[in-house]
Amino acid sequence: MRRLWERLRQGYRTIAFPKGQSELPPRFRGRPALHPSRCQAGCRGCADACPTAAIKTDPLRLDLGACLFCPACAAACDQGAISFTNDFRLAARTRGDLLLSGREMRLAAALDRKMRRIFGRSLKLRQVSAGGCNACEADLNVTGIVVYDIGRFGIQFVASPRHADGVVVTGPITVNMALALRETLAAVPEPKLVIAAGACAISGGPFAGSSTCGDGIPADIPVDLYLPGCPPHPLTILDGLLRLLGRIE
Repeated sequence: MRRLWERLRQGYRTIAFPKGQSELPPRFRGRPALHPSRCQAGCRGCADACPTAAIKTDPLRLDLGACLFCPACAAACDQGAISFTNDFRLAARTRGDLLLSGREMRLAAALDRKMRRIFGRSLKLRQVSAGGCNACEADLNVTGIVVYDIGRFGIQFVASPRHADGVVVTGPITVNMALALRETLAAVPEPKLVIAAGACAISGGPFAGSSTCGDGIPADIPVDLYLPGCPPHPLTILDGLLRLLGRIE
């Protein structure tokens, strides 16, 4: 009974996404902003501070697919060449679009007309945790709560790959999970989508170069959507999926 009264007290909680105003906590760190003109030649403070080697200097650039969104780089730069905005729009269609250099980021484009006709109104996804820490997996689950309500867009996570239209991969793809991932993908009927969620699935994250896992999704598996973050925020996930389906221009 207490839970029922609390739910009534809270009132309507589902955000009006994507047109409504999305409230984010003040400490939220979104898309990094690069200011190469403030970067001093020869200075490597930000690059040396990055735990995943996501930053390169001369010229300044950042790999959003490897970024953990920690503040180490911003704290190491006295000139303010790197800062974090509150922009949750991070999804991209290609790996190259995740390489930031101070220019405006190219956000995820929609699928072609044929694929939108197939998946645009009903998209079923199977999630595969390939060695993840459960942070990305948790935020994927959060998209289903009353605040984000991913189901209202026709998007649903399913238990079997045979009932899925695509796979959402999290984790750095450990040696023990590599075969399981491939078999899951093989069980999804064509045409299928592959979505990489989180730095680990995109680049290996902090585990890149490890002998026990790969550097994210293997290169021979085509990826249709990249969702950067550690973990990606539920709004980042929603924004990316809706852009993929052509719901957001």
